This record gives sequence, structure tokens and C-alpha cells, in this order.
Amino acid sequence: MPVLLPTACSRQQAHRAGARTAAMAHHAVVIAGAGPTGLMLAAELALANVEVAVVERRANQELVETRAGGLHARTIEILDQRGVADRFLREGQITQLAGFAWTRLDISDLPTRHAYGLALRQSRIERILAGWVEELAVPVYRNAEVTGFAQDETGIDIALTGGKTLRANYLVGCDGGHSLVRKTTGIDFAGFDPTLSNLMAEVEMSEAPALGLRHDALGFHGLSKTESGRVLVVVTEATLARTGEPTLRDLSDALVAVYGTDFGLKNPAWISRFTDAARQAVSYRRGRVLLAGDAAHIHHSVGGQGLTTGVQDAVNLGWKLAQVVKGISPDSLLDSYHAERHPVAARVLQNTMAQIALLRRGDDGRKAARDVISDLLAMDEPRRRFGAMMSGLDIRYDLGEGHALLGRRMPNLDLTVEGQKLKLFTLLHGARGVLLNFGKRGGIEIAPWADRIGVLDVAYDGPWELPAIGQVVAPGAVLVRPDGHVAWVGDESGLEDALTRWFGPAAA
Repeated sequence: MPVLLPTACSRQQAHRAGARTAAMAHHAVVIAGAGPTGLMLAAELALANVEVAVVERRANQELVETRAGGLHARTIEILDQRGVADRFLREGQITQLAGFAWTRLDISDLPTRHAYGLALRQSRIERILAGWVEELAVPVYRNAEVTGFAQDETGIDIALTGGKTLRANYLVGCDGGHSLVRKTTGIDFAGFDPTLSNLMAEVEMSEAPALGLRHDALGFHGLSKTESGRVLVVVTEATLARTGEPTLRDLSDALVAVYGTDFGLKNPAWISRFTDAARQAVSYRRGRVLLAGDAAHIHHSVGGQGLTTGVQDAVNLGWKLAQVVKGISPDSLLDSYHAERHPVAARVLQNTMAQIALLRRGDDGRKAARDVISDLLAMDEPRRRFGAMMSGLDIRYDLGEGHALLGRRMPNLDLTVEGQKLKLFTLLHGARGVLLNFGKRGGIEIAPWADRIGVLDVAYDGPWELPAIGQVVAPGAVLVRPDGHVAWVGDESGLEDALTRWFGPAAA
């Protein structure tokens, strides 16, 4: 839905608006929530020199419970595009994380510099992101939550706890599955009710636990040791009747139902409850309000795609929102955010529900289906295709017909520029687009857009290969968006249209 555009107003209206905004802090964009999605979006906007602020209910970035447990390959690539991947790689453990319904998918032979996942707890991921955002001088309103907001022709007033009000051009809800921003905006959260409930906890046990994974008619369960020596518990509850904050008694009952004992569990560091509910906002935008991350889509954690999907939402949205705020691109550019990211999350919900169905041990037919899928994924071609899907490397935005690169992530090639070797991702560190000419030097002229994107004559003599696609024809030139996806491939035909679509009308 398009934003209400500014209209002419009377002197009295202008005076009232001026008095109102003078009494409150103003930011171009306010982000509700300082989780991974909100922090990544804040960094993207700050890199584009947009005045952005974050509202976060926590007093600091501490996160007690375990949530996401790592980063998939495409998300590591995205961090590499911004020059910060090493910060995460130093603290995590490189491993083959990708899997489908507990069948491990080795992606080490996929064409990417990061043909692996990174085991790294969300608490550490958030801490690193928060440090980066602090370096970028993004203000964070802590101990505060968005309690309401009202849009008008020129902006949005945002009420916070404690009576404070902010004024912004846009508000982005990155405030989780129970998003107040989404609810207040009235966007429907369509999908499927839960069929199972899981408890996750970090506890001590006085008896030796039965470490490892198992699944049965209830669902799936696992016990493993943490770095601290405690036991990480994931167990499916026997009923959906229990809701709200879980107790130690809830956890004990669930363990006894599965294992016949609770192993003398005690001293929980935390206990959390989550389900396999699968829901998605029917629209990622309403006027000046946008949604990203869990506020836009929720699903079970199997496959580990939640955090990474949210971070990719942020990178798709950030540069578009920056260009609209700056007046470079029309407001309609924001509609492409929903058009591109909604199908990606819909596919995540689909494959997550499929995994849950396979993992629940029921009749012989379900076991047979799980065995068939496992055999299929042992074959190279299905393994590569599912590995690319689960790691996010195969995402393609529908930008029309054309070269296989169009709409896909650009590989991090070893380029030669002015006789010097340069990795392509270094050209994206500033979150700006770039036009790469592999043909005749000086053969492409884009002067009207030269202030918005970089233009380079480059050479590359290696293979062109894409995950799940294989080798593709070498292009003569490519236009790469700030999010690393290819917006145009070929000669000068269609280039002006692509530049106008993604980087605004030609400058006078």
C-alpha cells in the first residue's frame, strides 16, 4: 500500500506541525526491536547516512536464553559484503550446519567462499551486531517499547513507554512474533496453528542424561552438553494445553513422558516454550510502517532459518528505504520489498512444515517417507539443491526473464581492477550498488547515476558458477544492487530502465 504523500497545508497546519515536531526527537527511520534483524537494518541505514534510531525494551544486549544457534552460508556472505564477517567467524565454529529433517547436508562443494555454516549462539551474534551499530553511532532508546503510533501525510508519531514520543518518516517493526507494531497496524498474520509444543532449557542434572536425539509419536527430543557443562534440553510436550511462561514442573513432566525420568533436573538457567505455528504477515507494509524478521514471519526452529531470513529481510529493505528517505527513489520502490521477500519466507514456512511432518514418528507410511527423503538427499544433485535452499544460497528475486544471474546473489569473484586483484564483495562494503563492465574499457556510460552507484572496468578469467544452477555464461556486464543481488545483465539494452527502477530517475 503506498504511503500518503505530503500535500499542501495551511499556514496554521504547518505551524501546528512545526510546534509538534519541535517538542519531540525526530529520526528518518525508527526501528522497534534490537534483535538481529533490527540491528542489521540499523547498520544498513547508517551506512547509507540515514538518521536511524532503535527502540529496545532490554536495558542492554544481554540475552539469557539460547535462541538461534548459528548462521547459514548466505548470511555469512551478506556480512562479508559489509566487511564484518570476520568478527563473527572469529567467535564461532565453522561447521556443516545445513540439514533437512535431521539429514545433514554437506555444502562444502557449493560455489561460495563460505561453503559452510557458523555455529554461534544468538547472544553472541547480537553482541557483535550491537558493537557494529554502536561504531556507526546509531542511537538506541533502551528500557523502552513502542506502545502506539499514528501516521499522517508527512510522517508518523511513535509513542514509547514512559510518555516519550518520537517523530519519524518510517517505522519498521522488528519486534518479534508477537509484534505490537504489526498488531497495531492491523496487518493479518495468516497461517497455521501449532500442532506441537517444545520446551527448551539449560539446566543441571544430578543423573547422567541420555544424550543425543530421538523422535517418537509426540515429536522430537534432544539432550546435549553446553560449553558451561550444563545440559541443553529440547523436548516435545505431550499436550498443547500448557501455554505462557513454562515452569520447572512443566519441563520435568515433559522429560518423564519421553524418557521415563527427568534425570534429577535442577537449577535452570532459563526455560522457554515454542511451537510449530507457521504464520506470515499478508503484507510487509502498510503506509509508513514496514515489518521484518519474526514480526513478518514465524515458524519452527528446525532447519535454523529464522534469524538468517530476518537478517536478509533487513539487507533487502535497508538500501531501498534509504533511497526513498533521501528522495532518490520514489515511494513505490518500497513495494518491491514485500514482492521479493514475502515469497522467500513463504518457502521457508513450507519447508519447515515439511520437516516437522517428517520428524514426527507416527504410522509406517511417515517413516517410509522419511527414509525415502534421506536416501534422496544422499544423492549429489538433490543434496546440492536442498543444501543451497537451506543455506539461502539459491534465493532468486523475480526480476523477469534473462540471464541466470538476474535476481540471484552475485558471486564473490576475484576481480582485476587497474592491474590490482580485488574481491568483489569489497566493492559492496559501503552498501552502494556497482556496475561492473567485463567488456571494452569505458564501454558503458551512466553519468546521470554516477553519484549513486560505482562503475568499474574489471577483468575476470575464472568460471561463472551458481549454487543449484552450475556453470553459466559469462556476462559482458552486471549491475549489482547494494544487497548483492544482480539487477541487470548484458549490454546497454535495458540498462537505463534497470538503473531507473532500482536507483531512481536520471539526474538532470
